[in-house]
This record gives sequence, C-alpha cells and structure tokens, in this order.
Amino acid sequence: QVQLVESGGGSVQAGGSLRLSCAVSGAAVSRWCMGWFRQTPGKERDGVSTISRGGTITYADSVKGRFTISQDNDKNTLNLLMNDLRTDDTGVYYCGFCSGAGAWGQGIQVTVSS
Repeated sequence: QVQLVESGGGSVQAGGSLRLSCAVSGAAVSRWCMGWFRQTPGKERDGVSTISRGGTITYADSVKGRFTISQDNDKNTLNLLMNDLRTDDTGVYYCGFCSGAGAWGQGIQVTVSS
C-alpha cells in the first residue's frame, strides 16, 4: 500500500521561504514520475512541479526560478524548496504521482501573507 505524507508547510510572509517534504512508503520515488500539486478553494488541483523517472523536471510558469523540486532516493522523499513566496502561492500542497492516479498525501497548508 502506497502512502504519502507531506510535511513542512506553514505560514510565512511574502518573500519568505518554506521547504516541503513528502515521505513515500510502498513505492520508490526513483521509479515513478512524481510531483507537487496545489489546490485553492473552489479550484482544481494544479501541478506545481514534477520530476520524471529520468530526472526531467517541470515547473509551472508561476513558480519558475523560485521553486526547486528534488528527490532523495536514500530517504525515499520528494521535496520542494519554495523561495520568494508570494500571496498567490497560498494553498494546500499535495505530493502525488504525475498521472494523478493512485495515492495522494493528506495535503499540507501553505499560507503566504503580505
């Protein structure tokens, strides 16, 4: 059974930084395309950043240059370093598989205030 557990969210002022981490069990992060997704009230869950099995990385245009995705194969975690946070980065962040199928974490709140 695959389980994903996000951590590291919280509240920060605009311009600040947060680092999200997703602990994965039941699947090896190195063998799957995985990513971070964001959901805000009334909107669908949108992709923020993904990393493929081969290491190809994608970012949503709104976070390019500010967010960095990485994976730690030894710890089997997926991470997202978020710098220069903006108020519109606020939302619930989920880690999951690129396909959108399968397990999701419980989500973690990120709140950026002005």
